[in-house]
Amino acid sequence: MDIRTQKESAPACQRAFTLLEVMIAVAIFFVSVFSILELVSQNLRYIQNLQKPQIDIGSIAAETSTIENRDDIKESGDFGDLYPNASWSQEIYEVGSNGLFQVDITVEEAVSGNNAVSKMSILLYRPNWVDEAIGGTIIQR
Repeated sequence: MDIRTQKESAPACQRAFTLLEVMIAVAIFFVSVFSILELVSQNLRYIQNLQKPQIDIGSIAAETSTIENRDDIKESGDFGDLYPNASWSQEIYEVGSNGLFQVDITVEEAVSGNNAVSKMSILLYRPNWVDEAIGGTIIQR
């Protein structure tokens, strides 16, 4: 009896893929998976580039910390052409009798019909600022 005839007449449960077929299938699978991963990665980079950067509240805090003479307890402003739909406000009050002041900074931005509010508080040690009256203005000694 010929081996070839036995192999062809073998039951279906004993038949298998050849090594070459498996290697080709695995290669096609990995090429398609890596192509999809590259596409997702590229789309994430595009989305990241399209996002508008958030407003840095730290720039307002840095500007406040450099001022030596402080006459206003409340102050507000906007960011000009850089962020046309945004405004900021800050409030300064004394939290200790030793010249420790807290500055509360709030940034409001109109984003697609909703107001996005960001808040930050910093502490400043300014012994040359004095609270002369209850709820009064802060003046320099």
